[in-house]
Amino acid sequence: MAKVFKKTSGNGTIALYLGKRDFVDCVDSVEVVDGVVKVDPAGLNGKKVFVYLACAFRYGSDDLDVIGLSFRRDIWIKRVQVYPVPAAKAPSTPLQESLLKKVGDQGCPFTFQVIYLLETGSVFLSSSNITKYAQTTYLFWFQMPLNLPCSVSLQPGSGDSGKACGVDFEVKAYIADEADNPDEVIEKKNTCRLIIRKIQFAPANNKAGPKAEISKQFMMTDKPVNVEISLEKEIYYHGDPISVNVKINNETTKTVKKIKVSVEQLTSVVLYSSDTYSKEVCAQEFGETVGANSTFEKSFQVVPLLADNKDKRGLAVDGRLKDEDTNLASTTLGQGERELQGILVSYKVKVTVTVSGGGMLGGLTGSDVVVEVPVTLMSPKPAGQMSTWSLQRAEKETLRNSTTKNTKFRTVTAVFTFFQKCSF
Repeated sequence: MAKVFKKTSGNGTIALYLGKRDFVDCVDSVEVVDGVVKVDPAGLNGKKVFVYLACAFRYGSDDLDVIGLSFRRDIWIKRVQVYPVPAAKAPSTPLQESLLKKVGDQGCPFTFQVIYLLETGSVFLSSSNITKYAQTTYLFWFQMPLNLPCSVSLQPGSGDSGKACGVDFEVKAYIADEADNPDEVIEKKNTCRLIIRKIQFAPANNKAGPKAEISKQFMMTDKPVNVEISLEKEIYYHGDPISVNVKINNETTKTVKKIKVSVEQLTSVVLYSSDTYSKEVCAQEFGETVGANSTFEKSFQVVPLLADNKDKRGLAVDGRLKDEDTNLASTTLGQGERELQGILVSYKVKVTVTVSGGGMLGGLTGSDVVVEVPVTLMSPKPAGQMSTWSLQRAEKETLRNSTTKNTKFRTVTAVFTFFQKCSF
């Protein structure tokens, strides 16, 4: 593991460790959010340690909170107690049962948490090293539901301050008497948190692009203008040029005087109600003309970039960590019949063909012919990346096919690499 993310509480009693901050949504499954909490029992004063994962929609900045209102709504939240580990919680998976047989009573403080293992890896799990880390470190994991949105922010205006509006995910460890007591005041020094992102990558199979056509008849003409547009492929990566093939069959006596190709971002905010906003992120006009009773065919290219839209307030961008660079928000892949909340993003390519007027009525007999097709903008999956979800499936298959009681399990995920890289 190249990097470990750590956050310590103000009083130094608890520390939160994560192996990564980007978790992949594969549409039909989401990577498990797992990590480690280091606890100093001497500083708890009889209290407990909890960890929660929350997906929240922020629809106002902190400086607007003048009457005690919070401009933030939790879409989904899950809490677990990590210290002391609930004694009544029994293992529920074959993996946990196998670990308990291997570790014995000494592993009880944390073996109720799921650990992802395979028969090949880097660190061998023995009773001695598990017992060593069990004294102060506790594992946790969360499985996010499939109907949560991805991390998206709405670009603030030049005069806006504070956190941007949008959907974010937060892992937070805290010291309290109860997991969720609205009357209990949890001091900031008793908490530590890390922001994570839920992201989607473009599917590996890129299908042929969509196609659309329209025929429009104008005043004082008995024949139409036929316009057909198509895309080379269904999915385009951020920063890549989008090729739009335009075919025009002008059967009228009028002239097509210009062609405009644009890309629009459609942002649906689904919270208490559903509202959709449209913003043009790329537009280019081409001075191509098509004479009367003639045909035309040409491919045009446009490139939608965030760099060209820095001044557009409310534009959806991919969630960012701190001040790192980001891009236009990726298309939200469909979830079938599952209803999503939060911010959903889609794009469309629009071709506008302007037909001149002419004659005594001038511009009254001219008009625009508009054709639209959907387009998917996403980031490619990094080469060689194997998701935790894929590892989990392999682990389950390994355990299912294993017939030897003394199987040597070896780690393949971040959990026990924490113990080698961090000084506990």
